[in-house]
Amino acid sequence: MPRSDIKMIQLADIIASIGLLTRFPVAINLTKVQERGAAAAWSFPIVGMVLAILCATISHVLFALGVPAEIVAGLILALVMIFTGAMHEDGLADCADGLWGGWDKTRRLDIMKDSRIGAYGVLALIMGIGLRWMALVTLLPIAPWTSLMVAFALSRAAMSFVMAALPNARDGGLSSSVGRPEMPTAWIACGIAAVLSVVLLGWVAVPVLAIATLIVAGCAAIAMAKIDGQTGDVLGATQQVTEITVLLTLTVIFT
Repeated sequence: MPRSDIKMIQLADIIASIGLLTRFPVAINLTKVQERGAAAAWSFPIVGMVLAILCATISHVLFALGVPAEIVAGLILALVMIFTGAMHEDGLADCADGLWGGWDKTRRLDIMKDSRIGAYGVLALIMGIGLRWMALVTLLPIAPWTSLMVAFALSRAAMSFVMAALPNARDGGLSSSVGRPEMPTAWIACGIAAVLSVVLLGWVAVPVLAIATLIVAGCAAIAMAKIDGQTGDVLGATQQVTEITVLLTLTVIFT
């Protein structure tokens, strides 16, 4: 449950969010992290920025070594999945299987909890990875910093918003254990990502932000219609769909 006595922002939240959303070996004060809970969700887009900086730097090195764009894009995707433990891709696959493979809320949640993957999940991963790869083949040679920073930050701010806007669809699981942030926490996350987008893109950020907002709203609406709320899988799927959408939008803009 949200707690009004918790400070809105603490710098330690950034480390806590890195520990939650990546596999980076960061030292975390578990007691303080548990006390803060979802209040740290304002820093989710900063985790995206950290990942973007690493990936953009690596892409520059690879291009300097003469590696073709197609291979660089594939390696960057692989690195992102290694850095994050593919947790968001897992959420996308689980949501595709559960939300479209079950006939009622209970069955959908059961399918999403099942570690096995079905046809919908496989197809979602193929399409998601394929679209991201094609976008990065175009974007990395011309705008690696801008495209990765904007896409990674916006898509992780989207998770914070959905966490705050939607109730937990079930007890247990990662999202439920972390808790729900208050809406001001989510707005801070969205504000960080939006300001970053405007700084990097200028007026072009307006259509990017508008399209990303529609996509996030669509993901939230589907989750409410299908399972009456959000889970960790829903958050992961939202991140993936938002990232794909932003990358494809930037591809159209930059080309």
